[in-house]
Formats: sequence, C-alpha cells, structure tokens
Amino acid sequence: MPAGSGLLLRIPAMDCPTEEGQIRRALDAITDLRGLRFDLPARALSVDAPPMAWPAVTAAITRAGFKVETLNAPPATADVARQQRLELARLIAALGVAVGAELLHYVAPDTLPWRGAGMAVAALAIALSGLGVFRKGLSALLRGDLNINALMAVAVTGAFLIGQWPEAAMVMALYALAELIEARSVERARNAITSLLALSPETAEVQQADGNWARTAAQAVPIGAIVRVKPGERFALDGRVTEGRGAVDESPVTGESLPVDKAPGDRVFAGTINQSGGLSFEVTKPASDTVLAGIIHAVEAAQGQRAPTQRFVDRFAAVYTPVVFLLAVAVALGTPLLLGWPWLTGVYKALVLLVIACPCALVISTPVTVVSGLAAAARRGILIKGGVHLEQARRLRVLALDKTGTLTAGRPTLVAQQAPDGAPLAGRVVQLARSLAARSDHPVAHAIAQALPGEALPVEDFAAQAGRGVRGRVDGLALALGNHRWIHERGLCTPELEAQMQAHEAQGHTVSLLADEHRVLALFAVADTVKPSSREAVAALRDLGVAPVMLTGDNAVTAQAIARQLGIDEVRAQLLPQDKQAAIAELGTRGPVGMVGDGVNDSPSLAAAAVGFSMGAAGTDTAKEAADVLIMNDDLRKVAETIRLSRRTHALLWQNIALALGIKAVFFVLAVFGSATMWMAVFADMGASLLVVANGLRLLRR
Repeated sequence: MPAGSGLLLRIPAMDCPTEEGQIRRALDAITDLRGLRFDLPARALSVDAPPMAWPAVTAAITRAGFKVETLNAPPATADVARQQRLELARLIAALGVAVGAELLHYVAPDTLPWRGAGMAVAALAIALSGLGVFRKGLSALLRGDLNINALMAVAVTGAFLIGQWPEAAMVMALYALAELIEARSVERARNAITSLLALSPETAEVQQADGNWARTAAQAVPIGAIVRVKPGERFALDGRVTEGRGAVDESPVTGESLPVDKAPGDRVFAGTINQSGGLSFEVTKPASDTVLAGIIHAVEAAQGQRAPTQRFVDRFAAVYTPVVFLLAVAVALGTPLLLGWPWLTGVYKALVLLVIACPCALVISTPVTVVSGLAAAARRGILIKGGVHLEQARRLRVLALDKTGTLTAGRPTLVAQQAPDGAPLAGRVVQLARSLAARSDHPVAHAIAQALPGEALPVEDFAAQAGRGVRGRVDGLALALGNHRWIHERGLCTPELEAQMQAHEAQGHTVSLLADEHRVLALFAVADTVKPSSREAVAALRDLGVAPVMLTGDNAVTAQAIARQLGIDEVRAQLLPQDKQAAIAELGTRGPVGMVGDGVNDSPSLAAAAVGFSMGAAGTDTAKEAADVLIMNDDLRKVAETIRLSRRTHALLWQNIALALGIKAVFFVLAVFGSATMWMAVFADMGASLLVVANGLRLLRR
C-alpha cells in the first residue's frame, strides 16, 4: 500500500511473527479493515482502512499491550538505527543490574534489609528489560491467549514470588536480550529483499530541452526522457538504448552471471550496472513501475502469504502451548500431592516448564526460512509470488513446456541457403533474394533479409500473394520468393529439389525458394532455433525426476524435430489454448504438473497448473499475471533451479521444526525429572530460536 493511502503506524515492541499474530488477532473484530501490511524490520504497520476506522485500529492495538505511534511516513533509517542502539543499551544495563542482584544474593547476609535490597535490584532489572513483556503478556492473558509473553510473565512473576528473585531478574534480562538478537537475525532475512531498493540510484542524468544534461530525482523523470549512464554507474530507470554500445551487468535483476552486450534498441533495467561504454536510453517506465520495483513489490506481497508448513505450525502451536501450560499446572499441583515433593520444588519445576514451553522457536522457524527462500530466488532472477508456490514446486512430477519463445528463441532465423544442386549461392543470387525479401513484412522473409549481406536493389511491380509468397521485378528479372506449395504450382519442382525440401522440413525448417520464370535459383531454410540453454534445462529436469512434455500449437513435424534436439520424448502438437489447458488437466493425473509459457495463449494453462512459470523478459503481461513464478532472464534452466530451491527450503523447514521440538522435549524431561533451572530453560528456548533462524538463513548463501 503506498504511503499516504492509509494509516501508517510505528509499533516499537513489534519485532517478530508472534507480535504480528497478536496484532492481527486484536484487529480481527474491525469490520472496515481492508488490509494490513507489516514491516517487522522497521516495526511499522500500514493499515488499509477508511479514516473513520483509524481510532478503533489504534485503540485495539493499544489494548493488546502495544505502544502505538502514528506516522505520516515510514521512520527514517537513521531514526530506526538510533532507537535500536538505545534499546540495546537499555537491555545491556538491565543485564548488568541482574548480575548485581545475583551477586547480592550470593555475597550479602541473608537478613531482611539485604534481602529487600536484593529484591529491589532484581525488580529494577525486570522493569528495565521486561515491562513490555508484562504489558503484552497481561493483555494476552485477559484475552485467553497463552502466547510467549504470557508464559514469560507468569514464569518470572512466579519465580519472584517463591523467592527466586535473582533468577527471575536474570531470566527476564536474558530473554529480552535474546529476543533482540533474534529480531536482528530475522531482520537479515527480510533485509535481503528490502536491500534491493538500494540497487536503484535516487538520481539520473537527464537531457534537458536545451540539450544540456542535469541530475534529476529518478521519481521525477518522465517517460520518454533521455538518460545517460557512464561506465561503472547503475541504471536508475527502465528503458531502451538510443545511443552507444556497452556491456551491462544484469545480475541484480535477472541473475545472469555474464555481462550482456547492449546496442541501440535493447532493453535496460533499473539497478543494473553499465560496465563499459557510455549509453543513452529512452525511459519507458516511471520509477515506481520498473522491473526492479515490481520484483520488490511482488516479493513483499509474497511474504504475507502463509506457506502450507507455516499454516501447519501455526495450528500446531495453537494447541501445543495450552497443553504445555496445563502440564505445568499439573506438575505444580500433582508432584507435591502424588510424589511428595516440596511445594516450592513443584512450583519451580512448573515455572521452568513454562519458560521451555514458549513456542517462539517453532513459530519463527517457518517464516524466516520461507522469506530466506523467496529472497534467495529473487537474487537469482527468479520471482516467486508466494511461499505456497515455493513449497509446491518441490512436488512437481511433470513439466509442460511451450515451444515458441520458451524452448526456442521465438523468432525465425536463416539456418541454410544453397543452390538447387547443393552448391553455395552466387553473390548475384544472394542480392536478388535480399532485395525481394526486404520488401515483405512476413517473418520468414524478414529473417532471410536480415541474414543476407549486401544492399537491396529496387523492386518493381512488387506484390504479395497470401499463403504463397511475394513476387516482383528486380534489375529486369521477374522473380518470386515463395513456399514449397507455390513453387510446385508454378511447375518448377524437380525430384532432386523435392528431396532437398523434404530433408529440411523433416528437421522442422520452413523452406522458401527464389525462382525466375524458368527455374529455381536458390533454396532458403528458416527455423525457430533452440535456445542454447534449453538442452541443459531439459536434462536438469530429468535428473530431478521431472518428466518434460512439449505442448505447442505448431505442426507435428516441426514439434517432433525440436523435441528430438532437446531429448523430449512426449510431444503434443497443433493445440489450441483450450487444448493446452485440457492437456494440463490430463497430465495432472500423473502427479502435480507445472507449466512454462510466455504467450497470451499460454495463460489458461499457466493458471491451471500446480505451478506456472512465465518468462519475465519475453513473456506477455497476461502470461506474467497468470504465472506463479517469473524467470527474469528467460533462462529455462532457472525452472530446475526453482525446484531444487523448493526442495532445499522444505528440508530446512522440517529440520527447524525437528530442532525446535527436539530441544524442548529434552528439556521437558530434564525440567521434571532432572535438575534443569530457569537459566537453562531460557538458554534452551532462545538458543533454539537463534539456531532455527541461523539454519533458515543458510538459504541466502549463493
């Protein structure tokens, strides 16, 4: 939601998904609420609601135990950093005071004045570090919500009341400090996405009306303006090159590792780096609508979608926490009555259980891992529109592939030229063919004209015959450049020529022939060539156990020829858009099926597939909208990379769940039957949280 279109709040105590969930529940009852957008690193919340509902929103968040600040704009980075430093200093001071309470407990005589002084020092440490926890915990208890703050508030209060005040102070100080460290770790995962904003310069060098150049804010540069970029500088906006040649590092946007040569007419993207040669380009999109801005917006939106494992963990935590709370009550009451333990011992062990029971490690493990996976994909030029699709990709068993523009370059290219007897063409014949082809707007003729050298001669009496070719008079000669059918109708085919054409057509080539009134002068074979990366991409899919299937509207001969080059065994040709959609449904009987396409006609199939992949550069807007994953540099190998990333993300998710539950299970046993202390409990709980966060962040490594 753009700044200024709704209520923008800063919530200083909101720094992890637990608080986010608490605020979401507090706002559930507000009917006019249209949407929420949480920015945990900045501790900001954007609320899409009519102004009349704003007081109810702030009141509900305040009742939930959170201090609220209303902002006209997001807090400046410097202000956020200053507040973070002050918070760290406060918690370090609280830890120092808690250490003082421990020293008083161990070195001072156990008399009332000294005990009172020690309790006062401990209370000061708790006040410095835990007032926010107590405020949120009390609010949660009043609502019947046994979250982490409620459990910590009960545990620390109970420990203080039974005389374990030094330990209560130390546990609260350590817990608050560990929460701060955890929040910074989570911030790293989210900053991997928000740091993309820094890739695009804030200003651009724009040509003025008088021809001079001036630095202008990128947000103020209009479409159509001419911008120049010197070697070593980043592009601030999207556009098309108008002047100059050079190599551009597009890895920040597309994930392409090698520099891409740029010449007039080529596209350039904001955030990419001009490595060599001065370039001028015409702006084609405003700063708010660049490819880079779209990536950032899409990934931020994806963070709000809960992946299947996240939903499972949320449901599990909702049951797990009350069960452990009841278990702690049973230990506090049952062990003295049934096992004869001292009451203080039973209550203390129950309080230790409450600290261990905090589900923070479990709840935080999934969003950190999913956000890290989304960020890792974005760094590789793969835009995944949500955690659902990130997880779903690992399950794919069949991948349907469109041919034109996906497996092939999507544009005709001249692949062979020869005389009827197979000999090389004479220069004169080449010039005649180029002259006639240059007058046609047909893609095949255009490919021939682009590939043949030399200057075109004037053409007289030019005419195009639909479905046949073109004809005209060049340098006094009546010539025709047409397809197999037209040359056959003109009676100029021979058995030898027929054999040559059939050989080319068997390879999927489109054949055009240049002829005068008496004989064929030249044969030209045009084909939509296979992308260099497609063979490797198909092999990578097979290695992952995913079966590739070609779906195309092209004829069966051409489709089979392309499939043979790529090693694809299953081909379905001459399909209309509805036929492709039906094929996706049929292939789905073998298991989850994905679809890769780039055209408008692929959109129904992309939407019907379990995961739809679209080409981010060459794809149409309709295909990009229908797809779940965008491959920014149109490299088909990124599909296999997405599946590998999905499988690794899924593995890390379940590693984190096992770590969080395993550590807690060990300390449950130690708390009841061993000698676990509250110190050990807070280290176990927060240690598990930091461990799962660090494990999830492994996805950000290259």
